Amino acid sequence: MTMSNVYIEYNFKVAPPQPGTEILIAELGQAGFESFVENEEGVQAYIQKGEWHEGILDDLFILKSVEFDITFQQKEIAQVNWNEEWEKNFSPIVVADACAVRAPFHDPFQVKYEIIIEPKMSFGTGHHETTFMMLQHILETNCEGKRVLDMGCGTAVLAILAEMRGATSLDAIDIDSWCVENSIENLQRNSCTHTRTILGGAEVIPTADRYDIIIANINRNILLEDMETYVSVLKKGGELFLSGFYKEDLPIITTCCNNLGLTFVENKEKNNWIAAKFVN
Repeated sequence: MTMSNVYIEYNFKVAPPQPGTEILIAELGQAGFESFVENEEGVQAYIQKGEWHEGILDDLFILKSVEFDITFQQKEIAQVNWNEEWEKNFSPIVVADACAVRAPFHDPFQVKYEIIIEPKMSFGTGHHETTFMMLQHILETNCEGKRVLDMGCGTAVLAILAEMRGATSLDAIDIDSWCVENSIENLQRNSCTHTRTILGGAEVIPTADRYDIIIANINRNILLEDMETYVSVLKKGGELFLSGFYKEDLPIITTCCNNLGLTFVENKEKNNWIAAKFVN
């Protein structure tokens, strides 16, 4: 996503709030909205002004549904202080009793991997289904001594766990300069010294050495567009983890991977979101 100092905020009131709010957030995420703050009446959703366009809500099925009454207001706002919003709404998460993701103001957890994250404007607290499932995948993967690429790193939470699990050379890449800045802070906060951050998209992926593991939690269209680049820098026998898309998108993702010589291994599913594993 391109960096912008201006966001469009939508304040949605949803009746009944559940499961309406959950469905709405999923559809908004597919439309390009990147941050959400739930409340008792519904959700506040944010999209960078540069990504916004007239009619951005036209294809949201839930807005046409007779099962929910949804109203909204929108306004332009300056850069959001996600720390402030997060502190109001965020509670720690624990993945597989082995990994905890918490903020600096939370009490410590007695788990093997404790990750301390301040998201600011970055996506990736572990709460979204895709991030949660990718953390699960990393916990199940041998990272010892591996070279890892984290595409669309957001807060760098996935790279941080991979380094904690023994990866020795990692690149965390994001097209948003704010995410790169936030990733650097979070890497330092978690004493990660083997991960470098790079600003840009697939075009800035280093090609000198191939990766053992590639993690890409972005969205369907970008994954399809950049898949050939991912495969070109993945070692033979290397593992590719993809998320940021829905269950109905898995066939097209799998076909694309198969056409590039990758083999589908397995996928996780949570609330219709998918995190899939492929090998080269």
